[in-house]
Parts: sequence; C-alpha cells; structure tokens
Amino acid sequence: MQERIFGLKPEAGRWGYVLLGLLINLCLGAVYAFSVFRKPLESLWGIGATASGMPYTIFLAVFALAMAFAGGIVERWGPRKTGILGGILVGLGWILAGFAPNIGILTLFYGIIAGAGVGIIYGCPVAVAAKWFPDKKGLAMGLTVMGFGLSALITAPVMNALISAVGPLRTFSVMGAVFLAVLVLLSLPLRYPRGGWRPEGWRPSEAQLKDQLELDRREMVRTPTFYALWLVYTLGCLAGLMAIGISAPFGKEVVGLSSGLAAISVSVFAIFNGAGRPLFGWLTDRLTPKYASLLSFGLIALASVLLSLWGKGNTPLYFICFSLLWLNLGGWLAIAPTATATYFGTKHYGKNYGIVFTAYGAGALLGGVLSGLMRDATGSYIAVFYPVIGLSLVGMAITLWGLKPVQRPG
Repeated sequence: MQERIFGLKPEAGRWGYVLLGLLINLCLGAVYAFSVFRKPLESLWGIGATASGMPYTIFLAVFALAMAFAGGIVERWGPRKTGILGGILVGLGWILAGFAPNIGILTLFYGIIAGAGVGIIYGCPVAVAAKWFPDKKGLAMGLTVMGFGLSALITAPVMNALISAVGPLRTFSVMGAVFLAVLVLLSLPLRYPRGGWRPEGWRPSEAQLKDQLELDRREMVRTPTFYALWLVYTLGCLAGLMAIGISAPFGKEVVGLSSGLAAISVSVFAIFNGAGRPLFGWLTDRLTPKYASLLSFGLIALASVLLSLWGKGNTPLYFICFSLLWLNLGGWLAIAPTATATYFGTKHYGKNYGIVFTAYGAGALLGGVLSGLMRDATGSYIAVFYPVIGLSLVGMAITLWGLKPVQRPG
C-alpha cells in the first residue's frame, strides 16, 4: 500500500510540498521589501543612503555564502531539521534587529544572522521539490521559489503600515516573531520520498537513464558544465538584480515618472519576478536548460537595447522592458536549480546547488557596482544597459559552448 501525503496519494499529495515551499519563500523574500525601512532608519539615526542600504547588501551576500555551506547540512540532517534551524535564525535575526542601537548592530543582526538563516532554509523546500518531481523538476522548483519573488507585494505594505504605527525597530521584532513561528511550523512536514520512488505511470526515457549521473560536489566542480552554469547564472542574476536596484530611480530620472508612480511600478515588476520562476521552470522542462538560457539572454539583450535607444521619456517602453528584466531574474532562479538537478543529479542536490548559488551573490555584488559606476561616470542610468547588452551576448556564447549534459566516463 502506498504511503499517503497530507492524506492524499503521492501523485496529488506531493504538490503540498510545493505549497509549503511557496509559503516559506513568501517569508524569506521579505528582504526584497527592505527599502521601506531605509528612510525611517535614516531619520531615526541621522545616517545616509549608503549606510541605510548596508544591511540589505550584507544580507544578500551572506545569504549566498550560507547556501554554499548549508547544502552539507541538508544532506546530513535532512530538510526538516535544517529548515527548523534556518527558520530559527531568520526569526532571531529579525527580532534582535528590533533592539539594535545603530546601523552597524542592525547589519550584524539582520544582515548576518537573518541572512545566514535564509541561506540555510532556502534550499530545503527546493531540494524536496527536486526529489518529489523527477518528471516536472523545473515547474515544481519554479512554483516553490515563486514566493520569494512575490513576497514584497505582501510584506512591503504590511511592514510599511507597521512602521507608521510602531516605528521601524518594533516592526523588525514583530515580523521576526511571525517569521520564527511560521517558518518552524512549515518546516516540520518537509521530507524526501523513499529511495527509488517514482511518480505513478512515469518512467525516465532511455536517454535520461543513459546520461543521468549522480555527481557529488567534488566531481561536479571538475566538469566544464559546472563552470558554464556558474558563469551564465552570474550574468543572468547580474542583469536582474541590477534592474531591481535601479527600477525606481530610472523611472524618475530617465522616464520622468512621479515618485508615486515609480513606487507603484516596482510592485508591478515584482509580479513578473514571481511569475518568471514557474514560467521558466516549465520552459526549462520543455526546452532543456540550454535553450531556456538562450531565450533568457535574448530577452535581456532585447530589453537593454530598447531602453538604451528609446528609454528616455518613454513610459510604456519602461514598463515593458523592466518587466522583462524582472521576469528573467525570476527565470534564472528556476533555470539554475533545474539545470543543477538535470546535469548533476538529485542525490547530492543540496550540496551541489549551494555551490552553484554563489553565482547569485556574485551577480548581486557585480550588478550593484556596475550600475553605480556607470551612473556616476555618465550621469545617466541609460548607460547601465550598454555593458548588459555585451554581457548578454557573452552569456549566449558560454551557453552554446558549455551548458550541456555531463558525459559519463568511458
């Protein structure tokens, strides 16, 4: 008799893990709404924009680094215990941030403790989805991480209202208490299927059985495919995270939008960020990671060319092109984990994707530096898109050269 999941047969019940992952990511993605804290913190402590953005920058960097180490924890402890640990750190970091006396201590609590917690828990529901959905890896992973991209739509208004009512520091503590309880509870049901389980009626093709390898981290990093995947993931995230960072100022300075409309535009773009994950997950299942990557780079290059040529004062083009850029950031957060499972197997997925995910951190740092340097050097955000066009073409070349299945030795 088959085991039941959430009271349902495995073929139906396994979708419950996708829902759990989506809800977990709705909590984790609150980092994308950090901008609502910046002005209140600047007023509270008399600090500038560079200082107020430090917790966010450190959070993303620690998030990516923690992912690299968390894969080994998931492999040893399993997704439930690892998820609980990560959830405790996330909640604790947010709660402690509410007691910070200055921006440096806030960066320690929020950026390092909460950022590490997100890095630890983030991979748990993704790894669970990879193992429960060998037949629909891309779609399941994309839906699982969709919550991260959509989070700001829900958390930003809630946190903004709380800041108005109780101030920024108390808001950190209130949100932290909620995240602590919710993340621990949602982590409790996480588990892998029993060894050898397959969805009813599904059998891998002969080509899949022939080509599929189960590589551990040491074996993975010896393959050209790993380096190709890491590089294209970095370039894809660079363009997307850069777009997130300059969306509102580009709208105001280049397009001429009001502050209110520029703020609304970011909420619109967040929908595309979330939707890009299941969309590109589904496309990766259908097209293979190589052709999904080529499509993504093509769209990034197209949006960048249009903005660089006709972006000034063009409101419709602004919305179309930035929607595409946000869509593709979400897309890469589905393409890369699906490619990792496809090329290197699911047995060591937690460890392997932890290393691959460091590309996200590299893309975040490079994207922030690139946009700032180009804006300062030229006086316009339009110039940001010139190097992005070139990097998109480089990404296409790397994809064609190196993004391919690993050959079985012998």
